[in-house]
Amino acid sequence: MSKLVTHLFTVLLFLTLISMPFSNALAEKEFQRVKIVDPYIELHTGPGRGYPIFHVIKRHDWIDIMKRKTDWFKVKNDRGVEGWVSRAQMEQTLTVAGIPKSFRDILYDDYLHRRIEFGISTGEFDSDPMVSARLAYKFTENIALEFQVSKVAGKLSSSDIYAINLVSTPFPDWRLTPHFTIGYGHFENEPKGALVQNIETDDDLANVGFGMRYYLTKRFFLRGDYRRYIVLSEDDRNDEFDEFSAGVSFFF
Repeated sequence: MSKLVTHLFTVLLFLTLISMPFSNALAEKEFQRVKIVDPYIELHTGPGRGYPIFHVIKRHDWIDIMKRKTDWFKVKNDRGVEGWVSRAQMEQTLTVAGIPKSFRDILYDDYLHRRIEFGISTGEFDSDPMVSARLAYKFTENIALEFQVSKVAGKLSSSDIYAINLVSTPFPDWRLTPHFTIGYGHFENEPKGALVQNIETDDDLANVGFGMRYYLTKRFFLRGDYRRYIVLSEDDRNDEFDEFSAGVSFFF
């Protein structure tokens, strides 16, 4: 049992470490450097067409993106001139790698910065119907800690699952994105009826899995999961179960 727990925590640490570079890269995007390919771009004194144009920056010059307000971007050139540029003109620039720059919709940016997630799902736990509720907190755009409560209603027994999971999302800015989970918790199983030969189970459990999520609006997304559960019995007999589930979650 201890060897299994060690392996699970090793995987947990690995997921955390591989997500850190992605988190740093996302943070740097707000200050990205881009090159102008249009004949020129126009700098406004404020974030909107109602603000006057006070300066233009010519083709082949570089600008730094300082911040965003709806579809307007505050930029600065190498001579220190700062102003606001429309999204339409900013999308005609090139990144340092020489590829056209694109910008996510502001609603999607808002979604990525929300921290608390709640979701419900339904599916199968080794062919038995299963319903789950999850509450999670995002520490970064890549890492979240999730509390899970599940109910399995089998023909011969009913089970309750309580788990705390680490969720790693390596590519949070993708609209359709994978995620990976690993967790530890408690498993309670109660047989139905006096004729059932199964005995009650009250043991720890571990799980590891992966899934996909699809962003719908600034608050809601669809989520599908596969997980492998390992019930750690006191007699060193480990029972394994598979979960397939799908549901909806939202941020607030």
